Amino acid sequence: MKAITSSHFQFPAQVSVYNGKVRDVYTLENGLLVMVASDRISAFDHILPKGIPFKGQVLNQVATMFLDATKDIVPNWLIATPDPSVAVGYACEPVRVEMVIRGYLSGHAAREYKLGKRILCGVTMPDGMIENDKFPEPIITPATKAEEGHDEDISREDILAKGIVPEHTYLQMEKYTRALFQRGTEMASERGLILVDTKYEFGIRNGEVVLIDEIHTPDSSRYFYAEGYEERQKNGEPQKQLSKEFVRQWLIENGFQGLEGQQMPFMPDEFVNTITDRYIELYEQITGKKFEKSDTTDIQARIQKNVDAYLKSL
Repeated sequence: MKAITSSHFQFPAQVSVYNGKVRDVYTLENGLLVMVASDRISAFDHILPKGIPFKGQVLNQVATMFLDATKDIVPNWLIATPDPSVAVGYACEPVRVEMVIRGYLSGHAAREYKLGKRILCGVTMPDGMIENDKFPEPIITPATKAEEGHDEDISREDILAKGIVPEHTYLQMEKYTRALFQRGTEMASERGLILVDTKYEFGIRNGEVVLIDEIHTPDSSRYFYAEGYEERQKNGEPQKQLSKEFVRQWLIENGFQGLEGQQMPFMPDEFVNTITDRYIELYEQITGKKFEKSDTTDIQARIQKNVDAYLKSL
């Protein structure tokens, strides 16, 4: 199985390219973006040394499904998906704040809680919770969007006090975040899953707040299996989950959390294949469809051909 870990495309009317942790974003003269979902995988803000076959396709297709399913809540950037690993949409001015919303005490929140912290991003977390307990109400814990390095926790109060986002824009983002999380929760529940936490990114287009990037994918979200959740909590057992958390746990067990001086561990092929399987499992679980593997004989040529044909048709 082949993976695409870098891209060097030349699309018609291309003016620039930005290489993110996972996506390569090509900006065109006509105000459009071509977003290539690579098979790179990141954790603790570091890109891991090997690509994960079909990961980009999974992310692109899951995100497309949820963007289509939520456009009645908030306008979004997406126009078309001319290739299994590519989305084309409007260029927007990104808001430099990630809207993280948590329905359960998991991941980063749980790690902070274990250190004795009860306030995260200015939001109080109740005493007496155990890892993976449900919050009384979902909490929004924003993060500043870093160009490089770690995104950092920030409170709503600091965002407004520092003028990072105008108040009316931030309130609109909060409203959209809660509505999107509610829709995602309902859709996950229909598929026997619990949407635990997720993040949304917004941009401005023609003065309007729009949803950008991906939503409700295994890279941006954490899912638990609903069946057995209560019993596992009662018994103090780990939750069965579909997310990237198992990759983080593997890294932690192998002595890596992205801290200075730590060495990225070697990734055996068996572990890479396990990650591919987990991503495909999430796709099939959340969409209810069988995953159709794209042709990976020459991924670069396939993408170039499909995108060129789409752009020519405009």
